[in-house]
Amino acid sequence: MSTHLLLSAGRGPEECSWAVARLLRRLEAEARTRKVTVDRLEVVAGEQPGTYRSVLLRISSPEFAASWTGTLCWQAPSPYRTGPGRKNWYVTAQPCSIGAPRTTFAESDVDVVGVRTGGPGGQHRNKASTAVRATHRPTGTVVVVDTERQFTLNRRLALRLLRERLERSDAVAGQETVTARWRLHDDLVRGDPIRTERP
Repeated sequence: MSTHLLLSAGRGPEECSWAVARLLRRLEAEARTRKVTVDRLEVVAGEQPGTYRSVLLRISSPEFAASWTGTLCWQAPSPYRTGPGRKNWYVTAQPCSIGAPRTTFAESDVDVVGVRTGGPGGQHRNKASTAVRATHRPTGTVVVVDTERQFTLNRRLALRLLRERLERSDAVAGQETVTARWRLHDDLVRGDPIRTERP
């Protein structure tokens, strides 16, 4: 069972993006020696070549990911500033969710039944089941359509509305996941790192 880990420079200076790149290489090298698979799913580049503001990883071993979870420190002089100064550059490694996979819409996953409708509409509505209730079994999403006088037209419209509703639901869930992930960039706690790495 794999897990996802976000390496982030947070709101730190460009040296923190530089530190993310160095720590990522160190993490990947250690993973290879332990026969752990690490995949880069999403990379946000820093301002300088070869630096990363953040990297989203999929790691095949939750135990290995846990050993890298928390505040990390890359200890080295800044490559961008001259003279003596700060040598500790902090980044964060946080487990995160990438959200549920997008819903795959297939008509074979939809139960369509004719239903009688109440209310005004004349004798035809009362005697014939021209309205349609469409249920997407994997998600339990239901739409009912009775705007047309023919079952086939209501069925076609119900399937279209059901697909659109599932796509909107996926879009909302995806945006919520992205927003939650970006909030992790503000969770960096400097000091007391779980790991301090050096060149």
